[in-house]
Amino acid sequence: MSALSPISPIVLLADSAPPAEVHSPQLIDLDGTAFVQFGLFLLLVAILSKLLWKPYLRVKGERVSRVDGYRKEAQAMDTDAAARLAKAEAAMAEARRVGSAERTKARAEAQATEQALVASAQADAQKELAAARGRLEGIVTRERARIATVAAEMGAEAARRILGRDVSRS
Repeated sequence: MSALSPISPIVLLADSAPPAEVHSPQLIDLDGTAFVQFGLFLLLVAILSKLLWKPYLRVKGERVSRVDGYRKEAQAMDTDAAARLAKAEAAMAEARRVGSAERTKARAEAQATEQALVASAQADAQKELAAARGRLEGIVTRERARIATVAAEMGAEAARRILGRDVSRS
């Protein structure tokens, strides 16, 4: 049969037969294999739950609890460190206060000692100066007396030479 040939009556009769009932194909064919597959799925879920899911959740829970424990421990350490720092700063402030008081006290004692030493040195110097002045006045008095005696002798000698005679003292 060619496409250009006339249509034979037999073919037309075959074509005129009542059409067969057309059923739409079913989307899911529920037979025994579906129940077997569902049972295998449940078995797989049970096995994986026991072998994989529960151990995973246990490990994850342990990890979370460890991290929380470490977090609490770190917070406790931070609190302890802050308390120690505050205590150390308070001790430093107290040490600075005591040091400042000691420095002020030592400075006052040093100034008092210095003033006492200066006063003592001035008193000793005044005594030495008074003693030196006394010695100097004694020396000046003796030298004046000696100079007066020498001057009188020189005057008498000069008068004797000038006058050519002895001059007596009256």
